[in-house]
Amino acid sequence: MAAYIIVDIVVHDPERYEEYKRLAGPTVGQYDGRYIVRGGHAERLEGSREPHRTVVVEFPTFERAKEWWDSPEYAPANVFFHETATTEMIVVEGA
Repeated sequence: MAAYIIVDIVVHDPERYEEYKRLAGPTVGQYDGRYIVRGGHAERLEGSREPHRTVVVEFPTFERAKEWWDSPEYAPANVFFHETATTEMIVVEGA
């Protein structure tokens, strides 16, 4: 069953965040993932949570998504991620 990493991102350093995107992008494919949503306009339809930059990445399995997140290939990008943005990230199984 496919799995999706869903991230809500508040970018604090847009210039350095571009380096994160450059580093992270290729690692997604290495773990059989693909971007479904990568930013773009978002608005709240219900509830109180205001969306920020939203990213959704699809992986073939839950395990493969977690392998990517914890991988040595992604680790250098993850340093930039945490230095340039505040995030909420989940992984969820889906159709």
